[in-house]
Amino acid sequence: MKNNQKDKFKPVLAVLPDSPGIYQFYNSNNDIIYVGKAKNLKKRVSSYFTKDHYENNKVKVLVSKIDRIEYIVVQTETDALLLENNLIKKYHPRYNVMLKDDKTYPWICVKKEHFPRVFYTRNIINDGSMYLGPYTSVHMVKVLLDLVKQLYPLRNCNLNLSLENIAKKNYKPCLEYHIGNCLAPCIGLQTEDNYNESITNIKKILRGNIQEVIVYLNDLMKKYSEEIKFEEAQLVKEKIEILEKYKSKSSVVSASLNNVDVFNILDDNNFAYVNFLKVVEGRIVQAHTLELKKKLDENIEDLLILAIIEIRERLQSTAKELIVPFNLELEGLKISIPVRGEKKSLLELSERNLKYYRLEKQKRSEKKREKHSGKRILETIKKDLNLSTLPEHIECFDNSNIQGTNPVAACVVFKNAKPSTKDYRHYNIKTVEGPDDFASMEEVVYRRYKRLLDEKKNLPQLIVIDGGKGQLNAALKSLEKLNIKENISIIGIAKRLEEIFYPNDPIPLYLDKNSESLKVIQHIRNEAHRFGIKFHRNKRSGNFIKSELENIPGIGPKTIDVLLTKFKTIKKIQSLSIDEISAEVGNTKAKLLLEYFNKL
Repeated sequence: MKNNQKDKFKPVLAVLPDSPGIYQFYNSNNDIIYVGKAKNLKKRVSSYFTKDHYENNKVKVLVSKIDRIEYIVVQTETDALLLENNLIKKYHPRYNVMLKDDKTYPWICVKKEHFPRVFYTRNIINDGSMYLGPYTSVHMVKVLLDLVKQLYPLRNCNLNLSLENIAKKNYKPCLEYHIGNCLAPCIGLQTEDNYNESITNIKKILRGNIQEVIVYLNDLMKKYSEEIKFEEAQLVKEKIEILEKYKSKSSVVSASLNNVDVFNILDDNNFAYVNFLKVVEGRIVQAHTLELKKKLDENIEDLLILAIIEIRERLQSTAKELIVPFNLELEGLKISIPVRGEKKSLLELSERNLKYYRLEKQKRSEKKREKHSGKRILETIKKDLNLSTLPEHIECFDNSNIQGTNPVAACVVFKNAKPSTKDYRHYNIKTVEGPDDFASMEEVVYRRYKRLLDEKKNLPQLIVIDGGKGQLNAALKSLEKLNIKENISIIGIAKRLEEIFYPNDPIPLYLDKNSESLKVIQHIRNEAHRFGIKFHRNKRSGNFIKSELENIPGIGPKTIDVLLTKFKTIKKIQSLSIDEISAEVGNTKAKLLLEYFNKL
């Protein structure tokens, strides 16, 4: 195949020029499958048919599909870069790097009209208006427009405010004028020259030239002060304070850097990520990360150059200096590869942004996989247990007591096959005396679902009872009392052989020991057991402490509560001096406590 392709294109390769340009590979269906750039078209295209290049499997596949080669000669390598980028975006060739970010960006429009409006848009109309941006964050657009609104009252109506219409008194001031958001140019209360001064400053602010506006306003404030126009001077001062406050919030990186683009790249197996930071007046005014999907094991230099061309074109950057991690050949631009200092810090900041971006992407992918995996597991449980609905909400009950003392119960909740710990509940058994698991289960299940019904909360699709037929039947009685029948399944799981019991079915179900369904049911059962045991131990511990203190003559329940609330344990109380105990319960009771502890 290699020799066949080389022989087929030998006549084309022989006449290729030694000039910069772009080349296009077409398949048998006349589709462009690859677009490339070259300093030297002849050398570059011929390289695809050499032994070294052909050993790359991905390139081997590409070359095998080439049916026709076309090329375009350009003046410079930069022209080739721009043309390559435009053709890739136009035709989306199968074997070219895929630019993952194809969204439209927000702009701030300064409308071409009398008394121009300033507003946010995603649509550019060729009507002579000025479009500032694009911005990579809608939040940043809103912050800037809010800043402009604080500084300069502008109109937001769409009236035709020509001088003739204003002179004819065709309009009346609206609510915006009365609440101070507009100076009513519609009725001649603001001149067009005065309005346009504001627009000039707004354009500077939106371009990031905030300091220039502050200098202008400072001069204006001094002028007003000298003319004894103190009210006007105060208004200008307030504008300066707003701008200074906005400046203090922005990321200051270096007072000496102005109009610089920073680019860094992170290369993974199948993707590359390029981060861009725009620095104006020593501040980062724009940040963006572009994701590229690799197709032919492209080298990192080519990937970064492609991203730089794309980002600068898309975000309309005019910076003449680029800070990058390694040397690149880009005509007409100053390339800086810092090893220390402020520029190096910027490059490191860009690298951190890339790592955060990649980490965030990995987290999103993991969540997506987890969601997909959870849905699949739920489908498996539904099938294995022959349920009527998907068990997105499962609850499990377990009783816990030792020789009938301190009987408690636990209810744990799983949502989408994962524990929902905030929904866990534990219960003290109130109506049952002695070790009666069946009655305790009946009480707890009744209390749980009576409350959910009263509060009109969602019921689970599956209830799991830790125990055999007896516990299951007890839980069933409570559901029948509450008239809960539809869309809820209930099962019991016995510990000895992991049998699964169904209501009114004497034959248990045995799931495969390695099945996902059984593992989830075991997990929720074990979680209910753990949660119940923990609560039971805490309760027994508290009762033990109380019972020991109750053995002390003259020490009543209120004194015990005061001591345990303050000191928590008997060991702590024993270590206290008589003065420390007296401060809480008085001298007489403190002596009784110490006498008791000294006898032990």
